[in-house]
Amino acid sequence: MPTTKLTEADVARAQQIWAEYQRQHDVSDRKGQAAGIDPFSGHVWFGETGLDIRRQLQKEGIDAPFFCVRVGSDHYWRKGGHR
Repeated sequence: MPTTKLTEADVARAQQIWAEYQRQHDVSDRKGQAAGIDPFSGHVWFGETGLDIRRQLQKEGIDAPFFCVRVGSDHYWRKGGHR
């Protein structure tokens, strides 16, 4: 696992990259999947979970932090029960 943490600026950049990616690509068939966004390179990966994405990065020899979000949602994980 990478030891570098994303800063608030990195997260904001990743969110911009993700918004632009969605404008340029139809991701409707990926709803519910995890999307991992590298705020430094702009690369986007998809997987069932963030852990799947981490494994993809490891196979590619990449050890970098990434921002993770669920396709079709503005967050990856919501803590707490339904109200």
